[in-house]
Amino acid sequence: MSLEKALKHKQKLIIITGSPCVGKTTVTDKLYTFYENSAFFDGDWAWCVNPFSLDDPRLRNGDKTMSFALSNYLNSGFDYVFFSSVVIIGKDIRETILRDITANDFSVIAFTLTCSEETLLERHKKRGDENECSFFWLHLAPLEGDHVIDTDNKSVKEIVYEIKKIIDADDKVR
Repeated sequence: MSLEKALKHKQKLIIITGSPCVGKTTVTDKLYTFYENSAFFDGDWAWCVNPFSLDDPRLRNGDKTMSFALSNYLNSGFDYVFFSSVVIIGKDIRETILRDITANDFSVIAFTLTCSEETLLERHKKRGDENECSFFWLHLAPLEGDHVIDTDNKSVKEIVYEIKKIIDADDKVR
């Protein structure tokens, strides 16, 4: 990277959120490989406990793990840090996680993946999840400023390129 480009470049935290089974992890796992000097953190890795319960009073401790891991990647000098998680679909949780990141001077580009109920059911069954498929997360409104990507009738490759086009356009603006 030239000195001029290095001076203009700002680290990017790329958020990918949406309902369980919408394709966040699959898409992010492919997407980040297109970017040199990048890292990928999946929010599911932050609170992998047994038994898992939304009623567990310790659940929000996973948010601290997310902030720490993202801080670690950004403070390590990665140009692109990709973060997929269902919980960052919520405004308060997202703001808390972002506020607790210790790195400075990075920009955030956020994407909300969505699909039809039929597609979500199909993906849920394909994954072999024994739990009942919930549409709760699917029907939450995306946060203001998020790029909404409808994943219906698209391959993972098509979704990745759609997101990549937006990230690359943001790079050209800077």
